[in-house]
Amino acid sequence: MMKLLPLVPLVLAACAGEAKYIYGTHVADTAANREIVATVEQYRTAVERKDTQTLLNLASKNYWEDGGTPTGADDYGYDGLRTVLESRFARADGIRYTMKYMNVKHLAANRAAVDVMIDASYSIATANGPKRLDMKDQNELVLEYDGRKWLFLSGM
Repeated sequence: MMKLLPLVPLVLAACAGEAKYIYGTHVADTAANREIVATVEQYRTAVERKDTQTLLNLASKNYWEDGGTPTGADDYGYDGLRTVLESRFARADGIRYTMKYMNVKHLAANRAAVDVMIDASYSIATANGPKRLDMKDQNELVLEYDGRKWLFLSGM
C-alpha cells in the first residue's frame, strides 16, 4: 500500500487535466457551447414536430443555403426557407431526427460552426403506400449570436 501512495498525486493530476464534455457529446463543456447545443436541440426537435414557425424563429434574417451546385438554382435565403421547409414537411411523416454532436468551432466572437452526425428516418407516401426511408449524414450548422440568442446562418 505504501508503494502506491506516491502515485495518487500523479493520478489526480492526470484526471484534473482531462477535458469535460457536454453530456452525450464530444463538445467541450463551456457556457457558450451549452447555449449553442441547446439552440441546435431546439432545431432538432422542431424538425421532428414539423414545426416550420419555430425553425423560422431560429433562423437569422441573413440565412443562406448553398445547394452545392454550380448554377445556384437551388440556393435560397431566409425568404425561401419557409417554402423549402413546408414542401419537405408536406411529403414526410413520422420523422425521427437524431444528432451526435462532434465539435463546436468558434469562428469569431459571435459565430460558431457545429459539426454533427445525423441519423434520421421518415415516411413518405408512394403509389404503393408509405415507404420508410433512412438517412445518415454529416453536416455543419453555422450559427451567429445576435446579442440576444444564437441563430442559424446555414445548415438547416
